[in-house]
Amino acid sequence: MSVNFPLKMKMSLLGFLTLLLVSGVLQADGFAKQCIEVEALAKLTKAPAMQDAKGVESSKNLKAIYFDALDWKGKPTKVFAWLGLPANVKKGEEVPAMVLVHGGGGTAFKVWVQKWNEKGYAAISIAVEGQTDRKASKGTPAIPTGWSKHQWPGPVRQGIYSDSKSSVPLKEQWMYHAVADTILANSLIRSLPQVDPNKVGLMGISWGGVITSTVIGIDPRFAFAIPTYGCGDLSTAGNQYGRSLGKNETYKQVWDPMLRLSKSTMPTQWFSWPEDKHFPMNHFAACYNQVKGPHMVTLIPKMRHGHGPPWNKPDSYAFADSVVKEGEMWCRQTGCSQKGDLFSVTFTSSKQLIKAVLVSTTDTGATGSRKWIESPVSIITRGQDCIASATLPKGSTAWFINVVSKEGLIVSSDFEKKK
Repeated sequence: MSVNFPLKMKMSLLGFLTLLLVSGVLQADGFAKQCIEVEALAKLTKAPAMQDAKGVESSKNLKAIYFDALDWKGKPTKVFAWLGLPANVKKGEEVPAMVLVHGGGGTAFKVWVQKWNEKGYAAISIAVEGQTDRKASKGTPAIPTGWSKHQWPGPVRQGIYSDSKSSVPLKEQWMYHAVADTILANSLIRSLPQVDPNKVGLMGISWGGVITSTVIGIDPRFAFAIPTYGCGDLSTAGNQYGRSLGKNETYKQVWDPMLRLSKSTMPTQWFSWPEDKHFPMNHFAACYNQVKGPHMVTLIPKMRHGHGPPWNKPDSYAFADSVVKEGEMWCRQTGCSQKGDLFSVTFTSSKQLIKAVLVSTTDTGATGSRKWIESPVSIITRGQDCIASATLPKGSTAWFINVVSKEGLIVSSDFEKKK
């Protein structure tokens, strides 16, 4: 049965459909322009001007500084940072370097710089919310996490990309400035005469990991990167990130790191733990499976979420050393197979692998809320190759194998889940 609409109704319906079509085209065009503006941050290759931070005790090789950043709401901004060099750098010597980005509640951590300095790296740790590394005293300007706000701040993070859901222009959004600050820090540290510009790495923790996952698809100058906890692909996550980002089209069309990770060709180490409640393992895996460069996964059960757990473990330093000293990651997954419940992974390693463990779960839901069980794994070593095989427990829904080196370093197979 056909229905004949009056002419006026037909014209109204046609006009409504045309309006929807035009609106969709305009919105898509707007997102495309914003993507171009985000990717244009790669042009921030000139080293920004820097100044010593007055009133902060520094030394010859470890200084508190400010460096010039992008304008925000028409006003100039600066970034507070700790910048350090290894002790006894010889004249004419060039050392590798790190750009370090904190997570939520953090700041520019002096101790993090010192840890990398002790490993022979120059390092710069930046504060990406207009704060210093001092807690604010009563009655003085502070950011919501309690750190003292300096006099040249840019935007402060608002929830989970909350400013991108409102009418805040792209260039006034926090992530835009956090990404710019990170790229400028790269331009600054690689300009130092003591730094080898071809050996500058990037490490970010939690929200810093989100920033790192974003930056590596924009700034190709980094020699390697270590996204820790934080990642992209979060709009469908079964936790607070998915609830916040599920209807955020700006995140999905402009900010999701997944949009650009295929441009990343540098070696990456994806560092986390299976119980992380913020960044689920399947979304973490979607990101490292998207990068074009070689990747290593390190998932340490019961590691905990925070700044200290990853920087107090040897794994990130060993990964960096292997890239800058040997020219490649010290271990990589080179094969994977499954026949029934028998799961096997092949690793190629320049270090001796002495044991392996299957980490699996039979639970469902967000991976951070599942119970993870460790089971023994048999390994066969043939030169630099190690084959680790395990029978999956009945009802397994997700799993991976960890191999452990003689030095106690951990490398994980890619995250697997029941199809």
